[in-house]
Order: sequence, then C-alpha cells, then structure tokens
Amino acid sequence: MLELREERKAFQKKETVSSTGKEVAVAEFHKKIKEAFEVFDHESNNTVDVREVGTIIRSLGCCPSEGELHDLIAEVEEEEPTGYIRFEKFLPVMTEVLLERRYRPIPEDILLRAFEVLDPAKRGFLSKDELIKYMTEEGEPFSQEEMEEMLSAAIDPESNSIHYKDYITMMVIDEN
Repeated sequence: MLELREERKAFQKKETVSSTGKEVAVAEFHKKIKEAFEVFDHESNNTVDVREVGTIIRSLGCCPSEGELHDLIAEVEEEEPTGYIRFEKFLPVMTEVLLERRYRPIPEDILLRAFEVLDPAKRGFLSKDELIKYMTEEGEPFSQEEMEEMLSAAIDPESNSIHYKDYITMMVIDEN
C-alpha cells in the first residue's frame, strides 16, 4: 500500500503548468473557480458554508483525501464567523492547487492494482464485508456516511459484492 501512495504522489507532481502559459491558465482557473464557488454562494455575498468546500473542490476535478481537504479548509476558513469561506481567501489557494495539479484523481491502473492487492485470489470482486473491513479499518478510514455512499454505488445487490473493474470504470474521472 505504501508503494501505491508513493506512486500517487509522484503522479500528482507530474506535468505542472509551464510558465509561458501560466497567465492564460490563471485566468481560466479564476473563471472556473468563481463559477464553482457561486453555485454554493446562496446569499450572493462571496461566502460559502465550509461544508460545501469539498464539493466545490471536487467539481474542479480535484480529489483530495479527507485529511488534505481538512488542511485546505483550515487554511481558508474565516476566523469570525467560523464555518464560512470567503471567495477572496479561497481564490488564491485554489488557483495554486490547480496550477500545481494537486489532488489529481488516481489513474485507473493504480486503482486496479490497489483492488488486486486486496483480492489475492484474483476473483475480480470483493464481498461487501471485505470492502467494509478494508475501507473502515485500513489506511484513512471512511466515515459511516462515506461508507454508505460507496456501498450504494459499488455493491451489486444480487451478489452482495463489488466487481471492482466495473466500479473503477464508473468512478474514474476523465481529465481531458
């Protein structure tokens, strides 16, 4: 598992934006960030509820872990009143995240290898109980809500298992 984490970090560091196209990229990122932020700015006062930040970041094609998301929120959350993020604080931080291509989705082949590590018998699936055990007891454990969401999307009700190749295909984000 450590090897997979190292591969993810190496993959995320690849392909940063060149300095010649930086101004164009920054302008495009600002537009995308503003549009995503405005969807959740229900009072049109350049603030969003801190609980919406993960959704905003993921809508921009980033896939941070819960720990990474927590760190990013701590960096941009307002001191008073707590629980809110101001656009002025969010924009430069999120622009940097996008320019550095941080929190990129994990490629399909790495996800497949991770599932194969959990399936040494090479059955092509994990039982619901196996999946729950791995996702709640290993690595960065899923919350109850995250686990329920994953189970509803991943588990085949007929076999009560996850056929992980199908699940990976469904979950992979196309970056093009």
